[in-house]
Amino acid sequence: MVILLSIITLGIYALYWQYASFKEMKEHAGEGIGGGLGLLFAILLGIVNVFLLPSEVGNLYAKEGRERPISGLTGFWVLLPIIGGIIWVVKTQGRLNDYWEAHGATAA
Repeated sequence: MVILLSIITLGIYALYWQYASFKEMKEHAGEGIGGGLGLLFAILLGIVNVFLLPSEVGNLYAKEGRERPISGLTGFWVLLPIIGGIIWVVKTQGRLNDYWEAHGATAA
């Protein structure tokens, strides 16, 4: 859904998605860069978030003593033209969805 909405809105949804993801993770875990700084990086230095977002998702798991299913290294997927970005979104959003579902969120 993230990919489709990002295409339809010409990238605006991708910015919102990054903002919301960083914001929710900081509110939940009490650490991380938060939504405002995440949005600023997305606008000015987008490549930073490619590594930072999966790193923070992995940190959510590690904080609970669980194995990190993704890390900052997941960002290297974007080096593959077209398909790499899709793989990155699927991996990052998928692990974030898994985390929230394990904490009581229901799948949409």
